[in-house]
Parts: sequence; structure tokens; C-alpha cells
Amino acid sequence: MGFLRARHDEAPVLGCDAADLAEVEQIVVRSGTSFGKGMRILPPDRRYGMYAVYAFCRLVDDVADDEGEAEDKSRRLEEWRARIARLYAGEARDGIDRVLMATIRHFDLRQDDFNAVIDGMEMDARGPIVAPDEATFDLYCDRVASAVGRLSVRVFGDSSPAADQVAYHLGRALQITNILRDVAEDARLGRLYLPRDLLERFNITPKPSAVVHASRLEQVGRILAARAHDHFRAAAAAMAQCDRKAMRPARLMGATYAAILSAQERQGWGTPEKRVSLSRPRKVLIALRALAG
Repeated sequence: MGFLRARHDEAPVLGCDAADLAEVEQIVVRSGTSFGKGMRILPPDRRYGMYAVYAFCRLVDDVADDEGEAEDKSRRLEEWRARIARLYAGEARDGIDRVLMATIRHFDLRQDDFNAVIDGMEMDARGPIVAPDEATFDLYCDRVASAVGRLSVRVFGDSSPAADQVAYHLGRALQITNILRDVAEDARLGRLYLPRDLLERFNITPKPSAVVHASRLEQVGRILAARAHDHFRAAAAAMAQCDRKAMRPARLMGATYAAILSAQERQGWGTPEKRVSLSRPRKVLIALRALAG
């Protein structure tokens, strides 16, 4: 467990009790994501700060993905909004609260960014998103990805305007990559995140069931992939103006997702139910290059 390693530091990690740190880390572990491994490159305070941000995102995302009624989901998300407000007022009620509040204070995280993430989950909670217009598509990407990036870059160690630009562009690049990789999976859930404008341009019916085997899905995929590559390039340019060490995790995420996007482009969108992935050796090579760069 990571918190056991952290206990040997001279000062408590984020000034928090080991049991509270373990509670937050368990949320990361239970998710089964590789996120926890990727954050091991960070020193303890930043690593557990990122675990706290991830735990918040995981818990509010679980609300949005729950099978309950939209009204109940909205109520629970409002409870999270109130919970975040309490943390900024200095009130913590459990271990997760305590680590999250310590993270907020230590890295000067902005309440508006937490609320933006909740707003993004509210968009999903109200019912499946189906073929949004371009403005809604971009707003969704900002809330569920770039807002997380704005929290993350501060934990990484850079709160400059350039770091916010990294979050703006990298968040959109990652989210578009996820959307392009998960077309079939989302369709099974009644979701369709591809912009309505693009679908209609290629005479694709803007319905989840119609998209998966649409003959011109390839053109839509290529256009959105090019848009994602533009965001990857803009993020890299912004990173050049940031603290180089602080941007190591962002470089790693950018390189990994850019490779996933390239793999998706090579496969195309003729069989969207076949989800692309990277081999472990490929991931290791990408990580070594990104961290050495």
C-alpha cells in the first residue's frame, strides 16, 4: 500500500492521518485503473493530493453512472456541491473530507473547478447525452476533463496561466480520444457523444443504434481525431512554458493517449466494437520517453 511508504517520511503526508490516506487510496485501488501506478512518479504530498482529486472524481462519476432516477442523481450531486462548499468553509466530516480539504489548502485548488466537474456529471445524470451540438460537446469536454486538468496541474506543481492552458487542451484531447474509442460501448448504454453537426454532415442518423455500423462513421472519426491531435499539439506548446518537472505526469498522460488515438486511427472505425488498447511493453516505452523528455 502506498500510505505505508508515505508513513516513513519526516512529516505526515499532507498533514493527514495514515488511516485517512489509506481510505482515499483504496478508492483508487478499487477502481482498477492504472492511474495509481502512474502517480507513483510524484512525491507523497502530490501523489496523495492526486489520489484525493481522483477519489472525488470517481465518487461523483459513480453517482452519474448509477442506475437510479435522474432526480435522485441530481439530489446526490447537489449534496456533493454542498460537501465541497463545506470543505472550503473548513468543515470536514470523514477521512475523505479531511484528505481532500488538506489537498485543497496545500495546493490552493479552486472551488469553481470542483463545481465544474459536478456540472459535467449532472449533464450525464439528467439522462443519456445523445448527439450534442458543438457548443454542448465542448462544454461537456471542459467540465468532465479540462476541469479535472485544472485541479491536477496545481497538484502537479504549476498554477500558472500556461498550466491552465495545458489543462484546457490536454483535457479536450483526452476526452475526445475516449469518446472515439468508446463509440460502441457508449451506444450500448444509449449514449452518443459524437457532435450532431458532424453526424448530419455525413448523413448519419444521430441515434446511438444507428451510429455503430454507419458506413460513414470513419469520416466523423477522422475529423474528431484531427481535432484531438490539434489539442495535443497545443497542450505540448503550453507545457513548454510551464515548470518542466511539474508537467511530467501531464506529458505521460498526453503521450499515452496520443498513442491510443494513433492506434484507433490505424484500426479505423469500421469495427468500433473492437476497443483499441496498448500492450504493456508499448506503455513502458511511452512512459520512459515521456519522463525522459
